[in-house]
Amino acid sequence: MATEEPVPLTKEQLETLEHNFCKVNKHPDPTTLCLIAAETGLSEEQTLKWFKQRLAEWRKSEGLPSESRSVRD
Repeated sequence: MATEEPVPLTKEQLETLEHNFCKVNKHPDPTTLCLIAAETGLSEEQTLKWFKQRLAEWRKSEGLPSESRSVRD
């Protein structure tokens, strides 16, 4: 299996992703994820991967485990 090389994101793509992460939803549903992917020109897989990595960074900055399902874990 070939591994997908990370694609460098443009400033506009990052701004759109960050806006959606911070202001809209840290856990987008499949429909929202599809819309964000279309807006940024990224694949749904790339968009989902970005959200997962960004969520892990956010959780770490908040002092939470990076792979936790709830605050109570």
